[in-house]
Amino acid sequence: MAAAKALRRILDTLYFIGGVIASLFLIAILSIIVLQMLARWTGQVFPGATSYAGYCMAAASFFAFAYALNHGAHIRVSLFLTALGRLRWWGELWCFGLGAAISTWFAWYAIRGNQISHRWNELSQGLDATPIWIPQLSMSIGTVLLAIAFWDHLVRLIVTGSHGISTDLVDQSQGE
Repeated sequence: MAAAKALRRILDTLYFIGGVIASLFLIAILSIIVLQMLARWTGQVFPGATSYAGYCMAAASFFAFAYALNHGAHIRVSLFLTALGRLRWWGELWCFGLGAAISTWFAWYAIRGNQISHRWNELSQGLDATPIWIPQLSMSIGTVLLAIAFWDHLVRLIVTGSHGISTDLVDQSQGE
């Protein structure tokens, strides 16, 4: 039981760290936009600013996936699952199983694409000429986190009968 609680704490911390990193990338987007505006006002050029903002947007999205799933912020099929009545558990099992399989497949190919980009020394097509494997790392890490989160909730559902997704956001919106 202590090992399960320690694992739960580690996984929740991992998802939280992903959320924090995502928020830092959002701050980076703001900073890049402000720097680009300042550069334009002073007659300077900020080469690759648009590309860097795009990389940060992708990183913010991918790092936030697991955190959002863990907090019930993803679009869910709650109406469908509620309509299943006593068969809801089977519907959740199917949804988490499918989500775990797809996210694992996506993580595998994200990592593989990252390795290929590194091996071929691919560069971005913008003015910045960034090695493309660097911004792709956020996609690889984020999809691995999402796959871990899906498998975590799937195993939890099978073992305990509950997936453990926090529904605080859902409960608040229904209470208003």
